[in-house]
Parts: sequence; C-alpha cells; structure tokens
Amino acid sequence: MTRLADAHVLITGGSQGIGLALARQCQSRGARVSLIARDSSRLIKVAAQLNAENFGKPVITQSADVTDATALAQAVTQLIDQNGPVNVLVANAGAAQPGHIESLPIDSFSEQMQLNYLGTIYAVRAVLPSMISRKQGHLMLVSSDAGLVGVYGYSAYSPTKFAVKGLAETLRSEMRPHSIKVSCVFPPDTDTPGLAAEALTKPAATALISGAIRVRSADEVARAMVKGIERNRLWVTADLGGAALVRLSGLLGPYVRWSMDRHVRKAEREAR
Repeated sequence: MTRLADAHVLITGGSQGIGLALARQCQSRGARVSLIARDSSRLIKVAAQLNAENFGKPVITQSADVTDATALAQAVTQLIDQNGPVNVLVANAGAAQPGHIESLPIDSFSEQMQLNYLGTIYAVRAVLPSMISRKQGHLMLVSSDAGLVGVYGYSAYSPTKFAVKGLAETLRSEMRPHSIKVSCVFPPDTDTPGLAAEALTKPAATALISGAIRVRSADEVARAMVKGIERNRLWVTADLGGAALVRLSGLLGPYVRWSMDRHVRKAEREAR
C-alpha cells in the first residue's frame, strides 16, 4: 500500500481540472504536493488558493513545459530540493484536439504525441534516478477511456493514450526489480476546462458519442486516482464503464464500435 501522508506527490498539469482536484485530495491526506504547469501565473493563484484552504502542508510549484525534457528535469530538481525526493509522480499533463483526420492541422498529430506521450516519458525519466536509488516510488500515468478504444474524431488523441497504456504496462515489468509501483488511470469525459475546449472543435458524430456518456467531475476522478495509488492498482478507472473496458476491451470492442457507428450514421443523417 502506498501511503500519501507526508509523501512528496508531484503532479504535472496541476493547475486546473483533474490535476488540481488531485492536488487538493492529496494535500488533505497530508502529502507534500508539488505542481508543474506551463502557466506560472495560474500556478501561483492555484497554490495560494490551496494553501488558503489550509488542507495540509503548503503546496509548491514550478513552471515548465513537459514537452521540453531539459526544462522539465530542471523544474523537478528544484522541487526535489524544496520538498524532498518524489514518492509519487502523477504524469497528468495532456490535451486533446478532436477533428477528422483529413482536416486536422498536420502539426496537431505530432503536438499531441509530444505532449501526451513524450511529456509523460520526460516526467518519468526526471524522477526515476532517485526512485531507483531508493528502491521506492509510485508512478501514475494518465491515459483515457480513449486509450482503451479508438474514438471517432480522436485520430490524433486516441493513439497517444494507447501509447501511455503501453508504456505503463512496460514500466510495470521494468520497475518490479526496483520495487517501484506503477498505475495507469483511464478517465472518462470529465468536467474540466480541457473538455470545454474540445467541444469547440468536436465533429457532430463525436459530440453525439460524448453525449451518450455521463460526464464525471474532476473530484470523482481524483478520488479514484487516490484510491488506485493507495491500493497499488495497475489499472485505475473512475466509473463502471471504464472498468468494463479495462477488463473486457477485447470482447466489448465490437459492441463499442457498433455503438459509435450508429451515432456516426445519425450525425450524417442530421447533416443532410
């Protein structure tokens, strides 16, 4: 069992949405929370907000872009100097730009892979030397339900989250000799600023598919993540749908694809 009390929990993408909700959950359990995000002004406001709520130990921050491996490593080093060795890393930074494969800007594919997948690798590599030397630590990678089944309109995003799942499964084996735990969480559609931004460019069929799924709150997802960390679960889900996909993705794949195709046909009829 991974204990959060007095653990140094480092969260990338921690200035809003799921990352912010998780920071609050971990701080309330006595963790020493560090946040990394690109927007330094937002980070300062978030840290002040969390510390004013007086949930526990002060939250500290460093601004860095997770797609810049050197800058990220420097930020992690500074946070370790202030908060001690990282006990739990949550590689949460990520974003989606939905759209049809033929109409998305070609750079969007590399940008989403750089942020969602390579940004995760860079964060893991930044904390690993200390974890390996201490033979202690927990890595939580953030995938998505769209990393379990390919979703219409997410041709640039879904593959990056499939990659994160594959990375987690590989790390589970590689980290076992070092006694480092690995978890991978698959959030469903979650009420965050990121989801609101996605809605601006979602194809009609993608919006129909999303509309058939209950949107979860960031707090719900954060609670599931905390439970997954504490119980050392490899696969972590926030609802029954995600749990079913994890366990039965091979069997459920045909049904999920049939359901999506139905929504696509409906969107096409309505567009005529």
